Amino acid sequence: MMAHIRQATEADIARIAEIEVFNYRINFYPIFKSDYFYFKEVTVENRAEHYREELEEEPISIYVYDDGVVKGFFHMVGCEVRKLFVEPVLQGGGIGAELLEFAVDEKEAKELWALEKNEKAIRFYKRHGFHLTGDRKPESGTEEHLVKLEI
Repeated sequence: MMAHIRQATEADIARIAEIEVFNYRINFYPIFKSDYFYFKEVTVENRAEHYREELEEEPISIYVYDDGVVKGFFHMVGCEVRKLFVEPVLQGGGIGAELLEFAVDEKEAKELWALEKNEKAIRFYKRHGFHLTGDRKPESGTEEHLVKLEI
């Protein structure tokens, strides 16, 4: 039911930042193990400020799943999904699938990059019609790599 998906507003920024930060800590901290980055640099306050600054420059393409509570979001740039996160305790309930389906069907998403070691995310994208292209690039400032998926 895509009726729960709408464009984000400034009022959603803190919630979007919260969802992003908790996903970063749960999914990426075990890979990178950087206390400084995940607990000092990536905070709800810092991420919210980042989104507010982006909004001042131009409207950003962020869409939220909101059924009374914002439970997930995706961020698009052109035809690329830059971020797609669901509140960790609500993952597995179809929210991410609805967000991705909306991104593809309504916003013409065609590609995305995923952390190569984030096997759970890669499996999710594959289940929803994406395939690995073989393209790979370093994740800035780390020894890890991103892999490209396309629909």
